[in-house]
Amino acid sequence: MSEERLTWEQIQDKYPNQWIGLINVKWKNESNVESAVVKYTNKSSGDLLRLQLNGEPELFSCFTTPNSRGQLGVIG
Repeated sequence: MSEERLTWEQIQDKYPNQWIGLINVKWKNESNVESAVVKYTNKSSGDLLRLQLNGEPELFSCFTTPNSRGQLGVIG
């Protein structure tokens, strides 16, 4: 994946209806992603969880359902 920072709306448009792994997340508030860098696509929620537990604790995973807030998958 590229190191391009995208807004949550851009992420949803580019990667619709799939689990993604985000890094360098900038938050609008406590539960809404404003922007982030997409590190992983085409992975299952289990795959992303394993990555988080095995050395990538900064990884934020979520499902990009259109109009969703991007808050699932936080470990910490």
